[in-house]
Amino acid sequence: MIRLRPFYLERVEDETGVSGTGIVAVGAVYPSGICIVEWLTFTSSLNQYRSLDHVKEVHGHSGKTKVVMGSPPKDATVTKVV
Repeated sequence: MIRLRPFYLERVEDETGVSGTGIVAVGAVYPSGICIVEWLTFTSSLNQYRSLDHVKEVHGHSGKTKVVMGSPPKDATVTKVV
């Protein structure tokens, strides 16, 4: 059975003052290692990355945004960025 591995991006500190904190994106790791990220904005977008390491490198902001494996908790704060 082929399985996708879900993850989400939880922004702890918004260093730009634009995107806010909380859960800002959700994603999945495909069996090939490619990651698809959906940004939880009012004008949502999808981005493709070569690996989870690339997602962390681009969006981790030195630990200010965490990549958390699994689905977001049902009571999580989801940030809807304008």
